[in-house]
Amino acid sequence: FILVVFFLYWFVFKNHLKVQNSFLLISSYIFYACWDYRFLSLIVFSTIVDFFIAKQIHKSKIDKHRKQLLGLSLMVNLGLLGFFKYYNFFIESWVDLSSSIGFKSNLTTLQIILPIGVSFYTFQTLSYTIDVYRKKLQPSESIIDFATFVTFFPQLVVGPIERATNLLPQFYKKRTFNFESAKSGLHLMVWGLFKKVVIADTCAIYVNEIFSNYQNVSSLTLVLGAVYFAFQIYGDFSGYSDMAIGMARLFGFNLMQNFNYPYFSRNIGEFWRRWHISLSTWFRDYLYIPLGGSKGPKLLQVRNVFIIFLVSGFWHGANWTFIFWGFLNALYFLPLLLTNTNRNYVENIKLNSISHTIKTFSSILITFGLTCLAWIFFRANTLTEAFSYIKNIGQFSLKIDYLGIERYAVEILLLIGFFVLIEWFNKHKEEPLSGRFSTIKLIVCVLLIFMLGSFSQPQEFIYFQF
Repeated sequence: FILVVFFLYWFVFKNHLKVQNSFLLISSYIFYACWDYRFLSLIVFSTIVDFFIAKQIHKSKIDKHRKQLLGLSLMVNLGLLGFFKYYNFFIESWVDLSSSIGFKSNLTTLQIILPIGVSFYTFQTLSYTIDVYRKKLQPSESIIDFATFVTFFPQLVVGPIERATNLLPQFYKKRTFNFESAKSGLHLMVWGLFKKVVIADTCAIYVNEIFSNYQNVSSLTLVLGAVYFAFQIYGDFSGYSDMAIGMARLFGFNLMQNFNYPYFSRNIGEFWRRWHISLSTWFRDYLYIPLGGSKGPKLLQVRNVFIIFLVSGFWHGANWTFIFWGFLNALYFLPLLLTNTNRNYVENIKLNSISHTIKTFSSILITFGLTCLAWIFFRANTLTEAFSYIKNIGQFSLKIDYLGIERYAVEILLLIGFFVLIEWFNKHKEEPLSGRFSTIKLIVCVLLIFMLGSFSQPQEFIYFQF
């Protein structure tokens, strides 16, 4: 798909900006339709609604009218998201609550298919109408340009969640092929593919086995299961983001960085500045700051932090496990807020002395351990399963279980160690494969993908479910 689109985009339509944008729009619709063409109607509907609402917001001089239009956009987009993603969750929760207090409810769930990428493109269109309302952005004059921004296929289904202020103006300008930009994009695509099929999908084999049999394996194995999942979800999600950013560069677009080596964070505050950056900053700018942010009394700040993390957990999925995962991260963040240390570690890591090195690595390991504990709730099917998993870790059994998996066991730890070293020595770069010997590193990475990639047991991207 990418080869055909790339060839036509640059060699057939390169001299016609409007035709290029129209071609990208058609290509994006075809790309999404390959999953399920019926749900294209939702994207088209959301696009049309926000395109015309934003125009009316810009034209109106009456604040009340502008607020009503913004409210309409919020209602339509969040209504669609709420129905497809959360209807059954609320029905099931209401039925369970009613049963617990002795009432019988006749409400039933529906067989609802969750449209892929709905959480991502909904937030993307909302950023557009909100920014137009805030007068930070002029509304688009071309529905083709706006629709292409909404459905841009490299990042359509799993982000990054692009801001209209960043991506939309790029559709207005003539683009010329830049070899260096395309080269860096190719590096990112290969590195993202490595993270997905070598790291994430190999870890997934063990994660699935361990979480399915958590009652029958040792505590050491359970700890490894949590660590493996940490690297699975990181390799899976950041791998997709790298491929999306790299693919966009092939077409002359610059998307925002979505991950910045989060497992080298020295506290939870830094972790959330480095993990899923497009979502974290979205919640910061469109929810946290409007709520009051870090201004006002501490009690208000604490409330805002819990709202942000709970909403973030709920955004990830209609399950109490995700909500508790958000709650747990809020608890992690609370001491930093109360001691005014949440903005520590905004600078890059620099090891100045032995004592400083020990302190830095200790902080990184503690933060990683807390993150792995929270990931157990993210991965578990139910809260009961998550708490049982953690309880079984407390048995302190150092037995190493043979899981009966055909893939290697000791080698996966070596592979993760190799991956961590690569990221550590390239932590100040956006592209680990760039710099000296970039061609050699690219070739080695491609060879490792073919040699070690988990192609026999492919795993769907985790964030497809969100």
